[in-house]
Parts: sequence; C-alpha cells; structure tokens
Amino acid sequence: MKRRALLALEDGRLFEGEAFGADGERAGELVFNTSMTGYQEVLTDPSYKGQIVAMTYPLIGNYGINEDDGESRRAWLEGFVVRELSQVRSNWRSTKDLDTFLGEQGVPGIQGVDTRALTRHLRTAGAMRSVLSTTDLDPKSLVAKAKASPGLEGVDLVKRVTCDAPYDWDPQANAAGPRVAVMDYGVKFGILRRLLSEGCRVRVYPAATPPDELVADKPDGVMLSNGPGDPAAVTYAITHIRRLIEEPPGGRPLPLFGICLGQQLLGLALGGRTFKLKFGHHGANHPVKDLRTERVAITVQNHGFNVDMESLDQRDVEVTHLNLNDRTLEGLEHRRLPLFSVQFHPEASPGPHDAHYLFKRFVELMLQRRSGSQGVRSLKT
Repeated sequence: MKRRALLALEDGRLFEGEAFGADGERAGELVFNTSMTGYQEVLTDPSYKGQIVAMTYPLIGNYGINEDDGESRRAWLEGFVVRELSQVRSNWRSTKDLDTFLGEQGVPGIQGVDTRALTRHLRTAGAMRSVLSTTDLDPKSLVAKAKASPGLEGVDLVKRVTCDAPYDWDPQANAAGPRVAVMDYGVKFGILRRLLSEGCRVRVYPAATPPDELVADKPDGVMLSNGPGDPAAVTYAITHIRRLIEEPPGGRPLPLFGICLGQQLLGLALGGRTFKLKFGHHGANHPVKDLRTERVAITVQNHGFNVDMESLDQRDVEVTHLNLNDRTLEGLEHRRLPLFSVQFHPEASPGPHDAHYLFKRFVELMLQRRSGSQGVRSLKT
C-alpha cells in the first residue's frame, strides 16, 4: 500500500506525494539542488544538516547506493524531495536501493512532487522553513509547524556534526608528507581523500579544538572544512582562526586553506561580514571565474551564506574568484600571509574536477614553510 506524505512551506504552499524512506516528520530549511547525479554524496554531506533537499533532476535513485561514495558515515539532511524515485537500480557497485538507505538512516522522503514548480517557487520566494511529514497530514497543522521551526540563522549546527575526538585519516599513509590539521566543521570525506592523494598526512580535529592543542601536534598547515548553517553562530571557530592568524606558533604563520563554511569563518576572522543568500548555491554546475588567470571552472557548491566582499579590507585581502551567476565572492587570499579559501568545493565529490589544482597550491605553501621560504607567491602563478 502506498504511503502518503505532505510537504508544507512556511508561506502556506503545500506539496502532496508518496512517502519513501523512513516514516516520521522532520523540519528544515527547504533548498533545491541542481545536480544530475551525486545524490548519495548529497545525502551524506554534513553541510545539509538542518535542511530538506529537493532534487531538480526528475529521476533519482537509478544507480542505487554503494559503499564508496558516502561523504560521511551517515545521512545528515532532514528530508528528501524528488519527482520520481527510480524503481530500478543499475550499477555494478550498488549494494542497496535509495528507499532502503533512507529508511535505515531515519530520513523521510517524498516523491511525485512537481519539483519544477517547487524550484521556481523557491527561486522567486527564497529558501524557506518547511516540514515534511508522513504522519501528520493536516495542512494547517504542518504550515503552523513550519512557521514555528527555528530556521538556520543564529543556530550553531557545526557542534551537531563535528567529530568527538581527533583521529587520523589512513594513519599508515604518507608518513613523511606534509601534516595537515583538518578542522572538522562537517568535513566531507572527499576533502580528506583529496589531501591524501596529494601526499599529505591527515589528522582531523573537533571544531572547538583550541589552537594551542592543534599546534602542539606540529602541523604544516590547517584545513578549514565545509559545514552546515550560519557561520556567524560558530563564534568559537572564528576566535580560534583569528588566533592562528594573529598569534602564529613561533611567529611563523601556518598555511590555512578554507573551503565553503571554512571560507566564511575565515572571512569573519579577518574582520568581514557574512550574509544569507536568497536561495543558496546547491549543485554541481556553478561557473566560477579565477580573476587571475581568467579561466572559468564549473564547480560543486553547497552553501546558503556568503562573505560580503565589500566588508573585507582590500589592503590585506584580495578577491581571487567570482561566481558568474550572481557575482558573489567565491575565493579570497591574504596579500601577505599564507592563507586562502574558496566558497566552492574543489574536491569535486560529486562533480567536475576543474579545481583540484587548489590542493596542490596548499601543499606548495606547506612545503615552503618547511623549507623556511614562507610566502604566497605560489598562488600568484
């Protein structure tokens, strides 16, 4: 027997469909993702904590779920919205179907939704609070619950997704390579895999780890990871990053590389401001221009907040990348210190691999520090 599900938006808009995945009710900010593939990576990306995700591509689930493509050890999003759930999974790596996976993860899904109409509505009205339910199917009740839900602004979601204790990512690999301390604000496994492939030795730390504890392990550089929610609410991370910049160990700055939320936190630590985007950037097809080379990369993105480039001191910080869809900030770099960041996801999981070169730049900065030739010159080539 088919199960009913109802998606209610805070402005009173309703979408009825067929339930799949887990039974239950979840509230979250409703956003749309424009990727044609990579739904497993979307489901397991900790940056989606607090959000319900609607896929714009009309057929989802056709290659199932496998053991290799997860971006974390579980699903983090609050709910999943699709036009059609594929009844057939066809891929040699597949171990289970999408319906089963979401059921195991406790995440409710809804299919049969006009995702084109939903996406057009969100593009016009903006991302908004919503409730997805398979248990309460009363429209007035669900709209009231959506209006009463907390949303993302001012909420620290990083503390809900970060690791509990430091750990080494593949401790047997790259023993002599540059040592990277990864601040886990909701890090994707794709970032850790990419660092490993570049010859780095990778150790992951909880988001609230004090700088003194971090530096005691003698890293060659620090990665500021992606993560969910409002960067301004993660005050401890901003304070710790500012200390790493202003009070470097031994007077020698550590190279810092920020990705997504990592860029936003870095921008705040440098004295800038962040703001909420109307409907965010979520997908694997966003064009970004490198202002130095004038090359355009197609990038993977997942964020609802951005750094206000006008709030940064241009004497210290240079804008390096720009989003060609809405002209928002996509990359920055300090003019004197070895730190840089991007708003998109250069690890490309899923998505194009156009921006892998940024990891090589980070490695160059760490090797320069090891050799005593600290600088950012390698970023200007």
